[in-house]
Amino acid sequence: MTEAVKTVAVVGAGTMGSGIATVVARGGHRTILFDVDEAAVQRGLEFVAGFLAKSVKLGKMTAEDAAGITARTSGTSDLADLAGSDIVIEAVFEDLEVKKDLFARLDDIVSERTLLHTNTSTLSVTAIASGSRHPERVVGTHYCNPAPLMALVELVDGLHTAGWAHEATAEFLGSVGKTACVVKDRPGFILNRFLIPWENSCIDALENGLGTRESIDAAVTGALGHPMGPFRLLDIVGLDVHRQVATRLYEQLKEPRFAPPPMVERMIAAGDLGRKTGRGFYTYDDTKLFGA
Repeated sequence: MTEAVKTVAVVGAGTMGSGIATVVARGGHRTILFDVDEAAVQRGLEFVAGFLAKSVKLGKMTAEDAAGITARTSGTSDLADLAGSDIVIEAVFEDLEVKKDLFARLDDIVSERTLLHTNTSTLSVTAIASGSRHPERVVGTHYCNPAPLMALVELVDGLHTAGWAHEATAEFLGSVGKTACVVKDRPGFILNRFLIPWENSCIDALENGLGTRESIDAAVTGALGHPMGPFRLLDIVGLDVHRQVATRLYEQLKEPRFAPPPMVERMIAAGDLGRKTGRGFYTYDDTKLFGA
């Protein structure tokens, strides 16, 4: 594979998948956003459009550049439309069997040299790759959230990932402006191994009255230098996603610090998932992460 324009499919049109599609199209590649739900595809394309509109409004890109990105971005709910893809990036539900089944289906659709990337944040890349007849072309690429704004991507080889697949993936990540951080295929990799227990500790601190959501966020941004406090970040990620990731890590590592705190369960039961529902640790008039 070369630095020429590639056709890249992103499977899963949720917040992460839509964000990754934005990154890929902005990087100059033809981009196909897939989801089994046509309505989800349209929401994903609206996410891309909203990010571009906001970028133009802030002077981060020209209207002409935004129009070009839009022109090379499309959506589909037919998996067969991914047949000509050079790379397929999986960003579906964090479930091992779902991911393995997807890669097994893709084996019958795409070329044997098509790279298969998994955006898993907690599961074994080796285990996911076992769903494909060609595990040598499966590579883990864990994008940080929100994907269009965060530069780092964890690059993870499975046990049978080939050297050519690793190198081509690193080259591709560079082409879309990302910095690859090579990590081992271990539960949570580096980022979530650190992040989930820390977020859980912040939630426990709030529930135990050590501070308010505002004061804890202010302490983290003002003294630790983080660009965003834990509760603003959790609202963007979604409490349901946090619980899912934390639970997967707890199941694998059996360490209490990874278990989601009781407050998370109560908030989810109340429907307070974060920005996407208008209420999480904070309340929001606009549920869209990006918009003009």
